[in-house]
Amino acid sequence: MWPEDVVLYQPIEATQILLPDFASCLCVKTYLNLFKLNFTTEQRLNATEMSPTGKVPLLKIEADIISDVNPVISLLCGKGFQLSSHLTDSERAEMKAFISLVDNVLYNAESYLSWCVDEVSENITKPRYTSPYSWPLNHFLLWRKSRQELGRLESIGWLKKTFTEVCEEVETCCQALSERLGDNTYFFGDFPTELDAIVYGHLYAILTTEQLPNTALAQIVKNTPRLVRFCTTIQSMIE
Repeated sequence: MWPEDVVLYQPIEATQILLPDFASCLCVKTYLNLFKLNFTTEQRLNATEMSPTGKVPLLKIEADIISDVNPVISLLCGKGFQLSSHLTDSERAEMKAFISLVDNVLYNAESYLSWCVDEVSENITKPRYTSPYSWPLNHFLLWRKSRQELGRLESIGWLKKTFTEVCEEVETCCQALSERLGDNTYFFGDFPTELDAIVYGHLYAILTTEQLPNTALAQIVKNTPRLVRFCTTIQSMIE
Protein backbone atom coordinates (compact mmCIF):
# COMPACT_ATOMS: atom_id res chain seq x y z
CA MET A 1 0.00 0.00 0.00
CA TRP A 2 1.24 3.46 -0.92
CA PRO A 3 1.46 5.82 2.09
CA GLU A 4 -0.40 9.12 2.10
CA ASP A 5 2.40 11.37 3.37
CA VAL A 6 5.11 10.93 0.71
CA VAL A 7 7.07 14.15 0.14
CA LEU A 8 9.44 15.10 -2.68
CA TYR A 9 11.84 17.91 -1.80
CA GLN A 10 13.50 20.03 -4.48
CA PRO A 11 15.07 23.48 -4.91
CA ILE A 12 12.80 26.39 -5.78
CA GLU A 13 11.92 26.26 -9.47
CA ALA A 14 11.29 29.95 -10.10
CA THR A 15 14.55 31.34 -8.75
CA GLN A 16 16.99 28.62 -7.76
CA ILE A 17 16.91 25.21 -9.44
CA LEU A 18 19.51 24.51 -12.16
CA LEU A 19 18.88 22.57 -15.37
CA PRO A 20 20.45 19.22 -14.31
CA ASP A 21 18.52 19.25 -11.01
CA PHE A 22 15.31 20.30 -12.73
CA ALA A 23 15.67 17.32 -15.08
CA SER A 24 16.38 14.92 -12.21
CA CYS A 25 13.33 16.10 -10.27
CA LEU A 26 11.17 15.72 -13.37
CA CYS A 27 12.40 12.16 -13.89
CA VAL A 28 11.21 11.11 -10.44
CA LYS A 29 7.95 13.10 -10.59
CA THR A 30 7.16 11.50 -13.94
CA TYR A 31 7.84 8.03 -12.59
CA LEU A 32 5.52 8.63 -9.64
CA ASN A 33 2.85 10.18 -11.87
CA LEU A 34 2.91 7.31 -14.35
CA PHE A 35 1.94 5.07 -11.44
CA LYS A 36 -0.56 7.72 -10.29
CA LEU A 37 1.03 7.66 -6.84
CA ASN A 38 0.12 10.52 -4.52
CA PHE A 39 2.94 12.75 -3.28
CA THR A 40 3.50 16.32 -2.21
CA THR A 41 6.22 18.49 -3.72
CA GLU A 42 7.93 20.85 -1.29
CA GLN A 43 10.29 23.44 -2.70
CA ARG A 44 13.04 24.31 -0.24
CA LEU A 45 15.96 26.71 -0.42
CA ASN A 46 18.05 24.12 1.42
CA ALA A 47 16.89 21.02 -0.48
CA THR A 48 20.43 20.01 -1.44
CA GLU A 49 21.63 20.49 2.14
CA MET A 50 18.78 18.26 3.36
CA SER A 51 19.87 15.49 0.99
CA PRO A 52 22.27 12.86 2.41
CA THR A 53 24.14 12.83 -0.92
CA GLY A 54 23.75 16.49 -1.85
CA LYS A 55 21.66 15.43 -4.85
CA VAL A 56 18.02 16.10 -5.60
CA PRO A 57 15.26 15.20 -5.63
CA LEU A 58 14.97 14.00 -2.05
CA LEU A 59 12.08 11.59 -1.47
CA LYS A 60 10.68 10.79 1.96
CA ILE A 61 8.58 7.62 2.13
CA GLU A 62 7.72 6.73 5.70
CA ALA A 63 11.08 5.85 7.33
CA ASP A 64 12.97 5.93 4.01
CA ILE A 65 14.77 9.09 2.92
CA ILE A 66 16.60 8.72 -0.38
CA SER A 67 17.96 11.07 -3.03
CA ASP A 68 18.86 11.13 -6.72
CA VAL A 69 17.03 9.56 -9.63
CA ASN A 70 18.30 6.00 -9.87
CA PRO A 71 18.35 5.28 -6.10
CA VAL A 72 14.79 6.60 -5.78
CA ILE A 73 13.56 4.48 -8.69
CA SER A 74 15.36 1.44 -7.27
CA LEU A 75 13.59 2.00 -3.95
CA LEU A 76 10.22 2.27 -5.67
CA CYS A 77 10.88 -0.90 -7.65
CA GLY A 78 11.78 -2.67 -4.40
CA LYS A 79 8.41 -1.61 -3.00
CA GLY A 80 6.62 -3.22 -5.94
CA PHE A 81 6.27 -0.16 -8.16
CA GLN A 82 8.30 -1.29 -11.18
CA LEU A 83 7.24 0.03 -14.56
CA SER A 84 9.35 -2.50 -16.45
CA SER A 85 7.87 -5.62 -14.83
CA HIS A 86 6.37 -6.64 -18.20
CA LEU A 87 9.75 -6.76 -19.96
CA THR A 88 11.79 -9.87 -20.71
CA ASP A 89 15.30 -10.16 -19.26
CA SER A 90 16.88 -9.15 -22.58
CA GLU A 91 14.56 -6.16 -22.94
CA ARG A 92 15.31 -5.06 -19.39
CA ALA A 93 19.05 -5.27 -20.10
CA GLU A 94 18.57 -3.14 -23.23
CA MET A 95 16.47 -0.66 -21.24
CA LYS A 96 19.22 -0.30 -18.64
CA ALA A 97 21.76 0.32 -21.40
CA PHE A 98 19.65 3.18 -22.73
CA ILE A 99 19.22 4.60 -19.22
CA SER A 100 23.01 4.56 -18.87
CA LEU A 101 23.29 6.36 -22.22
CA VAL A 102 20.90 9.07 -21.06
CA ASP A 103 22.71 9.45 -17.73
CA ASN A 104 26.10 9.63 -19.42
CA VAL A 105 25.11 12.04 -22.18
CA LEU A 106 22.07 14.17 -21.35
CA TYR A 107 22.84 14.72 -17.67
CA ASN A 108 26.47 15.54 -18.40
CA ALA A 109 25.48 17.83 -21.26
CA GLU A 110 23.11 19.69 -18.95
CA SER A 111 25.90 20.08 -16.41
CA TYR A 112 28.36 21.21 -19.08
CA LEU A 113 25.89 23.79 -20.39
CA SER A 114 25.26 25.06 -16.86
CA TRP A 115 28.87 25.36 -15.71
CA CYS A 116 31.14 25.50 -18.76
CA VAL A 117 29.30 27.70 -21.25
CA ASP A 118 30.16 31.20 -20.06
CA GLU A 119 26.96 32.97 -21.14
CA VAL A 120 24.89 30.41 -19.21
CA SER A 121 27.22 30.10 -16.23
CA GLU A 122 27.52 33.85 -15.68
CA ASN A 123 23.94 34.89 -16.42
CA ILE A 124 21.93 31.94 -15.13
CA THR A 125 23.85 29.36 -13.08
CA LYS A 126 25.77 31.60 -10.72
CA PRO A 127 22.92 34.02 -9.88
CA ARG A 128 20.44 31.17 -9.34
CA TYR A 129 22.82 29.02 -7.30
CA THR A 130 23.78 31.86 -4.98
CA SER A 131 20.27 33.33 -4.66
CA PRO A 132 19.45 31.78 -1.24
CA TYR A 133 22.68 32.95 0.42
CA SER A 134 24.17 36.25 1.51
CA TRP A 135 27.76 37.42 1.16
CA PRO A 136 30.35 35.99 1.84
CA LEU A 137 28.72 32.54 2.14
CA ASN A 138 27.33 32.78 -1.40
CA HIS A 139 30.82 33.19 -2.88
CA PHE A 140 32.25 30.30 -0.90
CA LEU A 141 29.41 27.92 -1.76
CA LEU A 142 29.55 28.88 -5.43
CA TRP A 143 33.31 28.27 -5.50
CA ARG A 144 32.84 24.87 -3.84
CA LYS A 145 30.00 23.81 -6.14
CA SER A 146 31.78 25.00 -9.27
CA ARG A 147 34.93 23.14 -8.26
CA GLN A 148 32.88 20.02 -7.60
CA GLU A 149 31.03 20.11 -10.95
CA LEU A 150 34.09 20.98 -13.03
CA GLY A 151 36.07 18.28 -11.24
CA ARG A 152 33.39 15.69 -11.97
CA LEU A 153 33.27 16.67 -15.64
CA GLU A 154 37.06 16.52 -15.83
CA SER A 155 37.14 13.05 -14.26
CA ILE A 156 34.89 11.65 -17.00
CA GLY A 157 36.65 13.46 -19.85
CA TRP A 158 33.92 16.01 -20.54
CA LEU A 159 35.71 19.15 -19.39
CA LYS A 160 38.10 19.01 -22.35
CA LYS A 161 35.24 18.80 -24.84
CA THR A 162 34.17 21.83 -26.83
CA PHE A 163 30.50 22.77 -26.72
CA THR A 164 30.24 21.70 -30.35
CA GLU A 165 31.45 18.23 -29.33
CA VAL A 166 28.94 18.16 -26.48
CA CYS A 167 26.14 18.99 -28.90
CA GLU A 168 27.32 16.21 -31.19
CA GLU A 169 27.10 13.77 -28.26
CA VAL A 170 23.55 14.92 -27.54
CA GLU A 171 22.58 14.64 -31.19
CA THR A 172 23.91 11.07 -31.36
CA CYS A 173 22.08 10.18 -28.15
CA CYS A 174 18.80 11.66 -29.40
CA GLN A 175 19.15 9.82 -32.70
CA ALA A 176 19.67 6.51 -30.87
CA LEU A 177 16.60 7.17 -28.72
CA SER A 178 14.58 8.16 -31.76
CA GLU A 179 15.50 4.97 -33.58
CA ARG A 180 14.60 2.84 -30.55
CA LEU A 181 11.27 4.62 -30.18
CA GLY A 182 10.38 4.44 -33.85
CA ASP A 183 6.69 5.02 -34.44
CA ASN A 184 5.75 3.47 -31.10
CA THR A 185 4.21 5.31 -28.17
CA TYR A 186 6.79 4.01 -25.68
CA PHE A 187 10.33 2.70 -25.94
CA PHE A 188 9.41 -0.89 -25.02
CA GLY A 189 6.03 -2.36 -25.88
CA ASP A 190 2.64 -0.98 -25.01
CA PHE A 191 3.46 0.41 -21.59
CA PRO A 192 5.95 2.99 -20.25
CA THR A 193 9.07 1.88 -18.40
CA GLU A 194 11.72 3.52 -16.25
CA LEU A 195 13.39 4.64 -19.48
CA ASP A 196 10.30 6.58 -20.58
CA ALA A 197 10.18 8.48 -17.27
CA ILE A 198 13.90 9.31 -17.35
CA VAL A 199 14.01 10.34 -21.01
CA TYR A 200 10.94 12.53 -20.58
CA GLY A 201 12.42 14.23 -17.52
CA HIS A 202 15.57 15.23 -19.35
CA LEU A 203 14.00 16.16 -22.68
CA TYR A 204 11.16 18.16 -21.15
CA ALA A 205 13.60 20.06 -18.93
CA ILE A 206 15.78 20.89 -21.93
CA LEU A 207 12.80 21.96 -24.05
CA THR A 208 11.11 24.14 -21.45
CA THR A 209 14.04 25.96 -19.82
CA GLU A 210 13.42 28.99 -22.01
CA GLN A 211 15.43 31.57 -20.09
CA LEU A 212 18.77 30.03 -21.07
CA PRO A 213 20.78 32.35 -23.32
CA ASN A 214 22.02 29.29 -25.23
CA THR A 215 19.28 27.00 -26.60
CA ALA A 216 21.45 24.66 -28.68
CA LEU A 217 20.42 21.55 -26.73
CA ALA A 218 16.73 22.39 -27.04
CA GLN A 219 17.14 22.86 -30.78
CA ILE A 220 18.65 19.39 -31.11
CA VAL A 221 15.64 17.88 -29.36
CA LYS A 222 13.22 19.94 -31.48
CA ASN A 223 14.94 18.59 -34.59
CA THR A 224 14.05 15.04 -33.51
CA PRO A 225 10.29 14.83 -34.24
CA ARG A 226 9.74 11.42 -32.67
CA LEU A 227 11.11 12.62 -29.34
CA VAL A 228 8.98 15.77 -29.44
CA ARG A 229 5.93 13.59 -30.08
CA PHE A 230 6.98 11.32 -27.22
CA CYS A 231 7.22 14.28 -24.82
CA THR A 232 3.76 15.46 -25.83
CA THR A 233 2.35 11.97 -25.19
CA ILE A 234 3.89 11.59 -21.74
CA GLN A 235 2.93 15.13 -20.76
CA SER A 236 -0.72 14.41 -21.59
CA MET A 237 -0.60 11.28 -19.43
CA ILE A 238 0.76 12.90 -16.28
CA GLU A 239 -1.06 16.23 -16.29
